[in-house]
Amino acid sequence: MPRRRRLRKVIAPPGFKGYKPYGANHSKNEFIELLYEEYEAIKLSDYDFMNHETAAKVMGISRPTFARIYESARRKIAKAMVEVKEIRTVYGNALLDKNWYECHVCNARFTIPKTQNKHCCAMCSSININLLKNDI
Repeated sequence: MPRRRRLRKVIAPPGFKGYKPYGANHSKNEFIELLYEEYEAIKLSDYDFMNHETAAKVMGISRPTFARIYESARRKIAKAMVEVKEIRTVYGNALLDKNWYECHVCNARFTIPKTQNKHCCAMCSSININLLKNDI
C-alpha cells in the first residue's frame, strides 16, 4: 500500500482556468490537466527565480519532490504546445495558504479578510461565490 501523499502548499491559485491554442483547428476536446502544485512549482522556479531548495521549503516539501513536480509541469506544458492541446488547471493535491473564493459571475479569484463579515465578490459584489478547496 503506497504512502499517503502530503498536501503541497500553494500560496495562491492560478489566476486562470486554462489556456487554449490560438489559430489551431482542433476538433477533439482533448486537454492537459495542470495541477495547482505544478503551476506553483513553475511560478516559484521560473517566474520568481527561486532555486529548487528554496521553492521546496516554500511549498513545504522535499527538494526531490519539488523537482518531480516541476519536471511534470514542464512536460505537460511542452506536450500541450507540441500537440496543440488546451491546458486546464485543476486542484490536485494542494493546500491553499488562505481561503480563496471564486465568483461565478465574473470568474474573479480572491481572498476575504477574516474581519470582513459579508461574503461577496471583491470585483463585482455578487454573492454567487464559492470556496476553492480540495474535495478530499
